[in-house]
Amino acid sequence: MLSTKRAIVIVSALLLLAGFAAAQKRRKTVDVVPNPPTVNLTADAATVTLCPRDETRGVGRVQLNANATSPDGLPLRYTWKTTGGRVVGNGANTVWDLTGAAPGSYVASVEVTSGDARCTAFATIPIAVVECPPLREVCPNISINCPDSVRVGAPLTFSADVNGGTPGAQASYNWTVSAGTITSGQGTPSITVSTAGLGGQDVRATLTVNGYSGLNCTASCSTPVQVERIKPRKFDEIGNVARNDEKARLDIFAAELQNDPRSAGYIIATGGKPGEAQKRVNDAKAYLVNSRGMDANRIVTLTGRTGGDIRIEFWLVPPGAEAPTPQQ
Repeated sequence: MLSTKRAIVIVSALLLLAGFAAAQKRRKTVDVVPNPPTVNLTADAATVTLCPRDETRGVGRVQLNANATSPDGLPLRYTWKTTGGRVVGNGANTVWDLTGAAPGSYVASVEVTSGDARCTAFATIPIAVVECPPLREVCPNISINCPDSVRVGAPLTFSADVNGGTPGAQASYNWTVSAGTITSGQGTPSITVSTAGLGGQDVRATLTVNGYSGLNCTASCSTPVQVERIKPRKFDEIGNVARNDEKARLDIFAAELQNDPRSAGYIIATGGKPGEAQKRVNDAKAYLVNSRGMDANRIVTLTGRTGGDIRIEFWLVPPGAEAPTPQQ
């Protein structure tokens, strides 16, 4: 009987010890459950501006940084998600690529897991994508270089310096001139103009630079064309010759005046006795008018100094030419 009771006590004691051991094991299991991690998510920009027309502003990338810690020092794993664009990388520091995203608001999120994946932390951050403002058309700076003057008949060159204006505009050049003819360079920044027959005129060149929507981008510059100096031409000169010889020379002079009906004939006498030069030019004119049928208005007589040998000059003077003067 005593033996049976002792056996019961021993069994009870063993059961108590087993229960206590199980309880201790359960307590130890609860004690090793890891603490959850913490995470703070930041971005290097809150707004991304995309300009497809500008290669330097057509790409939108944001640096994301997940500052996470595990109180128990356990390894951390990162899972990234976004509502637009894509995340490049899978660690704590990644790049959010929003290239090509439409304007709007987007959210990036990160889930941080530690230990055996029973403990996680979660964080989000918003980013706004905006379109760059509408392009404002601006004329380029146009500066035209032109010579101070040019000889009549010489080629005249105008050249332009064009810079600035609306980025990416496809500029084209159209020149107009107030006089003369553009002989080369139309459609380029430099032209050459013919000045034939333009003596005494100004040539104004105007450049219109097209390609800037709705804008009139022009500039002008003028160059005077020098007046061509027309010189009189001494046709003949005689001394104190016989009257018949003088008439023969006057016949040739009259024929030249008839071949050049726009020119005037000048007869200039210098030297001789007082009054002699005047008589000689009067006689010469009378011969041309009365014997050769010349218009008296086309014949001009002038006299110069007296003394010494008599000299008579015959001049052809075109329109606009400076009149010859006798020696004094």
